[in-house]
Parts: sequence; structure tokens; C-alpha cells
Amino acid sequence: MVNADDVRRTALALPDTTEKVAWSMPTFRVAGKMFATLPEDETSIAVRCPKLERDELALAEPDKFWIAEHEANFAWVRVRLRALDQEELDDILADSWRQAAPTRLLDSHPELGLLAAD
Repeated sequence: MVNADDVRRTALALPDTTEKVAWSMPTFRVAGKMFATLPEDETSIAVRCPKLERDELALAEPDKFWIAEHEANFAWVRVRLRALDQEELDDILADSWRQAAPTRLLDSHPELGLLAAD
């Protein structure tokens, strides 16, 4: 199980990431674009996720993923920290970071697992 400190350490280790408080909670941004938040009591994270994939995750693993009502129209999903290990947290945050990062950063950091374009 991971906690808010693990989220903060992992997110801030990603290139060009900063932390900023918004809506009274920590948010993590790459080149100014938000890719993760630690909402409410810091027992979950909200991350970018394509809507179709998000819906499939929430149906397949409802104890791990869910869609907050106020985020239903956006490409974000919530993830319960108690359901994650460090490797999953790394993958989830890196995936969300890739969705927000500008091309120059994606090109500069192929080690983050971006699939090569055809």
C-alpha cells in the first residue's frame, strides 16, 4: 500500500513536475498542465485517463478505480491508494504525466515508456 508521501515523491521525480495547491489540495503539473491531484483526505489520487479506458477500469476494478461525480464529464479517474503498490503507482502517474506533457518532454524522456509512433 502506498500513501500521500509516496505520491508526492513519485510525481515530483517525473521531469519538469511541480506541485501547486489548488482547490485546497495538492496538484501536480508538468509544464503547467495538471496530471494528478491528492483530493480530500489524501487516501486517493485523481489522474488523467481517457474516458473509455477510465470506464473500463472502474467496471473491472471498482475497489481500486472510480469516477467522481464532478469529474464524470472529464478524462480523469480516481484511484484508491490502499489498493496500489509502488510499481502500480509509478505506472499510473507516468501514464498521466505522458498525457499532459508537451512533445518536447516526451521526446526527451523515452525511458518513461512512451510507445514509438508508427
